[in-house]
Amino acid sequence: MQNSKDGIYREFIKRPMDFILSLMAIIVLSPVLLVVALLVRAKLGSPVLFKQERPGLKEQIFIMYKFRTMTDARNVHGKLLPDQIRLTKFGRFLRSTSLDELPELFNILKGDMAIIGPRPLLVQYLPLYNDQQKLRHEVRPGLSGLAQVNGRNAISWEEKFKLDVEYVDNISLIEDLKIILLTIKKVFVREGINSETAATMEPFKGSNKERIKI
Repeated sequence: MQNSKDGIYREFIKRPMDFILSLMAIIVLSPVLLVVALLVRAKLGSPVLFKQERPGLKEQIFIMYKFRTMTDARNVHGKLLPDQIRLTKFGRFLRSTSLDELPELFNILKGDMAIIGPRPLLVQYLPLYNDQQKLRHEVRPGLSGLAQVNGRNAISWEEKFKLDVEYVDNISLIEDLKIILLTIKKVFVREGINSETAATMEPFKGSNKERIKI
């Protein structure tokens, strides 16, 4: 159970702080955003941005923005080739440095996302969550989160959801600041970008457990 100070932070401070920090980040990083956009256009073509529907707060759908990291290479039947083939060396660099995530700052500015929170996953996963896993949508999804600084794509879905719900239950200013600092460290170390068996993370197919113990 959260104390009153943490409750005040969650209800009245977190969103305004996210707005101010994301606006400052966009201004400061605007040269980086421009350079990355030009490189993506030159190396991967158009469109520069990858846009996809994701569930946010209370499972409301929004359009998430990222820099494109894959080509549109297709087989003779017109079907997209596997991710590991379409993900270029340049795309891997963008992902390993998290530069592909920078456009999400605009999602934070708009109020779709927060700086820290459970990562926004695919819409098709919504029917697959058990009751506890659904709790991850009680807060805005984040640019980074507790799961991202504890393994990211290298941990199982069950571990990821356990950490997501743990964050939701324990939101505080101190926790958010710790995750921000750990995120910066992880970006430089480049840990947990890929799972052991896929280019990013294997699709979530549902959990056999009714409840994940925290």
